[in-house]
Amino acid sequence: MQMPENEQKDKPGLPSGADGYLKYSSAGFQMIAIIGLFTYIGYRIDKSAHHATMWVTAILSLIGVFMALFVIIRSLKS
Repeated sequence: MQMPENEQKDKPGLPSGADGYLKYSSAGFQMIAIIGLFTYIGYRIDKSAHHATMWVTAILSLIGVFMALFVIIRSLKS
């Protein structure tokens, strides 16, 4: 039995094999880098300003999470 020519074996838009692994693992590393950078900047600001409560670190780390999600969602759409 033959498969019709217009039917695809794989789902379109989903990478297969090593390509998919590299794409999604690099997305995780991008998230770690973005969140880590924003958290580090907030930590340095709090440390230099001698804040008792590290509010700048908390705020910038949350901004980093949202930025990382935005970048990942945007890259996965394409």
